[in-house]
Amino acid sequence: MGPPSFSRRRRPVGESMTETFANPSALPISATVICRNEEACIGQCLASLAGLAEIVVVDSGSTDRTLAIVDEFARNGAPIRLIRRDWPGYARQKQFALDEARQPWVLSIDADEWLDADLRADLPRLVAAEASLLGWRLRRTLTLYGSPKPVSLWTRPEHIVRLVRRGCARFDESLIVHEGLIVDGRTEIAERGLMRHERGLPLDEQMRKEIDYARLKAEQRLERGRKPSRAKLFFNPPLYFLRIFFWNRFFLCGWAGFIHALTGAAYSFMTESMHRQFYYARKRP
Repeated sequence: MGPPSFSRRRRPVGESMTETFANPSALPISATVICRNEEACIGQCLASLAGLAEIVVVDSGSTDRTLAIVDEFARNGAPIRLIRRDWPGYARQKQFALDEARQPWVLSIDADEWLDADLRADLPRLVAAEASLLGWRLRRTLTLYGSPKPVSLWTRPEHIVRLVRRGCARFDESLIVHEGLIVDGRTEIAERGLMRHERGLPLDEQMRKEIDYARLKAEQRLERGRKPSRAKLFFNPPLYFLRIFFWNRFFLCGWAGFIHALTGAAYSFMTESMHRQFYYARKRP
């Protein structure tokens, strides 16, 4: 099984996205990207990594133009090291890419994410941090349902560990979904700039993505011996909606924010429902 791939309406990759990689004073950062069939978004991801010393791309069998786009960036001077590897799961693939990194700092970034100009400008300061600081939590914001702009900065951005010192972080390879970097030491929030995450999918594609993640999360719970909960089935979906819409302030995004919160609630409902369904299916003779 490979990572789910979804079409995104994005501008095509052109010379303007690849011409900035000739940089003799590259930052000591290895960016790691896992991908499969990400032709609609990987170009902007790679373009935002200009100025880094290394980009490790691990592809698990792309059949669209993803590899052609990666090759185009490499021909234009991007320090890309392309590795083809069968799909072992999200956490294991990301850990493999992390182990392949050679620079003192590692930036773990998804193919549908990119760094804005302010965050790129702040990278020299981040990698010059004192030795006791092992990682940075980057502020990540979303793009909702086809909008060309990220959501209002008055919403609460996620703070996700993505920039770490090599050898000081790992992924929990027992997880099959919602994997994240684990740092055994001090991390801080990078207050300048944003990591943007493309979420502007048509609603039918977004729901297919949520169902895929819900199934994986339900299977992960079963593997850990967790039983389904009636209380979670009843309370988690509305609480999920309230957290996104009010606590994370997506009400500031109008109807797009409402749909985003309701989609999250649907994900929560499908997770609890599938967990219950799979659990009792396994108990049958």
